[in-house]
Amino acid sequence: MGYRKLGRNSSQRKALLRDLTTDLIINERIETTETRAKEIRKSVEKMITLGKRGDLHARRLAASFVRGEVADIREEEDSVIVQSALQKLFSDIAPRYTDRQGGYTRILKTQPRRGDGAPMAIIEFV
Repeated sequence: MGYRKLGRNSSQRKALLRDLTTDLIINERIETTETRAKEIRKSVEKMITLGKRGDLHARRLAASFVRGEVADIREEEDSVIVQSALQKLFSDIAPRYTDRQGGYTRILKTQPRRGDGAPMAIIEFV
């Protein structure tokens, strides 16, 4: 089997993976279940690879997957700069890994979730 179904139909699964991938790009570290972390690792690695390419086609492919959420708001002199998740991917995250050939994320196992005992994990950038 090429992927995990995560107990959802295809549209719900795709939305879940897009949301978690976008959240990881914005926060650079999220806590989720272990199976979800293993599954979003695939999509995050693909997005960073697209970010390393950096051309227009790579930007459009990444924009079709990553949500258009605001990642950062900062003030510089007289202007306010709003950075989206896609801009953060291409300008901040991808340049960190120019010398690295894959393996951009790390999964750390944590304690089981209190309510149902699901195995939890933290996924973060290396």
